[in-house]
Amino acid sequence: MISMSDFWANISRYPRFFLSSLIGLLWVILAPFKNLFKFKKFQFIFPFLILLAFSILINILKTMTGT
Repeated sequence: MISMSDFWANISRYPRFFLSSLIGLLWVILAPFKNLFKFKKFQFIFPFLILLAFSILINILKTMTGT
């Protein structure tokens, strides 16, 4: 039979699993962009694309919320 301390020990592992899964997912998503920095042209274009994406996202969220 499983004791209550075993239950809480098992539950306490979930945040660590979540964080490691999230970091792994971000690593897999962002790894291909690392190859873009090998080319000089993309080193200048990539930050502008990131700023453009964030500004579009902020604009969409402001429009959706009506502010």
